[in-house]
Amino acid sequence: MMRKRILLLLGSLACSNLLSGQGIDEKINENFMPVAQWWEDLVFTKLPIGPYDIPIVLILLLFGATLFTLYFGFINIRRFPLAINVVRGKYDDVEGSNVPVTTDTVLTVDGDIIDTIRQEGHQGEVNHFQALATAVSGTVGLGNISMVAVAISIGGPGATFWMVLAGLLGMSSKFVECTLGVKYRDIDAQGNVYGGPMYYLSRGFKEMGWQRLGKILSVIFAIMCIGASFGGGNAFQSNQAAAQIVTRFGIEGSATGTLLGILFAIMVGVVIIGGIKRIAKVTEKIVPFMAALYVAAALFIVFSNFSQIDDAIALIFKEAFSPKATITGGIIGVMIQGFRRAAFSNEAGAGSAAIAHSAVNTKYPASEGLVGLLEPFIDTVVVCSITALVIITFNMEGAFTYGVVANNEVTLTATGESIGGVNLTSMAFESGIKGSSYVLALAVVLFAFSTMLSWSYYGLQAWKYLFGRSRVSDISYKLIFLIFTVLGAAITLDAVIKFSDAMILALVFPNMIGLLFLFPKVRQELNRYLKAISG
Repeated sequence: MMRKRILLLLGSLACSNLLSGQGIDEKINENFMPVAQWWEDLVFTKLPIGPYDIPIVLILLLFGATLFTLYFGFINIRRFPLAINVVRGKYDDVEGSNVPVTTDTVLTVDGDIIDTIRQEGHQGEVNHFQALATAVSGTVGLGNISMVAVAISIGGPGATFWMVLAGLLGMSSKFVECTLGVKYRDIDAQGNVYGGPMYYLSRGFKEMGWQRLGKILSVIFAIMCIGASFGGGNAFQSNQAAAQIVTRFGIEGSATGTLLGILFAIMVGVVIIGGIKRIAKVTEKIVPFMAALYVAAALFIVFSNFSQIDDAIALIFKEAFSPKATITGGIIGVMIQGFRRAAFSNEAGAGSAAIAHSAVNTKYPASEGLVGLLEPFIDTVVVCSITALVIITFNMEGAFTYGVVANNEVTLTATGESIGGVNLTSMAFESGIKGSSYVLALAVVLFAFSTMLSWSYYGLQAWKYLFGRSRVSDISYKLIFLIFTVLGAAITLDAVIKFSDAMILALVFPNMIGLLFLFPKVRQELNRYLKAISG
């Protein structure tokens, strides 16, 4: 039955209604929703603990992050200044490496690294700052804009506290996985680097004499990573970008989502298949600007409501431990929402960012691990917190009721309209700065485009791990990726969140199991690096 649903889902794209546009979005949703629901139920299998049912994946995520934080002596806090110095290049002379790292090791266009095209003097080498910028560009985006709104809608202001805590603990997980990513990366005869959990799971477990287990885990991760690239890294991005275009510009029609999805697919395809260097150059310049503009606009709104900041912060702490009666699941429900959305946003524990960090030019893996721990701080502790404050101050007058949610959407008190995700954040921005929702719409499209490019690389690396590094393998993955770009724009927010959440968090199972076995090797690498820079 499930196979039939999937085939019908893909087949609906090619049906005769596509030309006429009649009911196409509805037809896609009809077949996609059962697939998304089935996958979410599977990944979020719950374990009864006392009176609560808690998803096993979140228990694993929290346990691992807490263990790493304690084992490495709160490295997320104590070594934060060192991480900043590593990014600044203070120890570049110590880290000089003969390891050949070329433009083939990261997402490229016509031989140039997407996020470092202007850095021609580096001749394709990836320093710590560039590696961090590449990874952050794949995480800072719609997860910070849309998923924060979803978390607060369902879990109330208290979810913000648990998101921030998850971000702080996730810094330690990111340190471990990025260190391992560099330690066990593969470099071929041409100097191309291939890295990530696929390699540290297979090679690390082989060192321990558990080759078969390592191979099984690495294959599972690769399969899940491909699925995550189709879901959270692609379908969710095109869905929310399409939602903003439809809302801001009042576009209607039964096939609007499908048509917008086709447009997005053409844009993405031009880059990942055709390789148009000029488009990449423009994107590389605009996206960082839009990220800075987004944060600046959010901070302006927060400080414009300065008198409400203390009330908003007090509300966050109060409802983190004593949520409103409308919040399903009480404190555990709020905690689950916070950790679940933080995991989607910063991907700490999922292992995906280790694929990008593996390309750095260093002979000390722990140096890149330290750089990696900055990622959840920037993504979740800073950007998600700012977004949360915008939404909470917007709702001080009761624009909607926390916890009263249907299909991941709240009902506006004044109009009775259902709204959720990026559209809720957009409304909060518009209430703070008139006209800012249009700027946000542009930012959303650009963030989505950037994230899809990054995740197409993550998924491609996993695909090549499974099916080889041939041209046929390369093209086949990219074509399937573009199909999901169309699907994502056509399906509902509820369906895409179920599918995307489950795909991203499914990575946690093989990755975190690997980290729990391999983390002592990270201690050895950390000690080696600290000795090198102190000597």
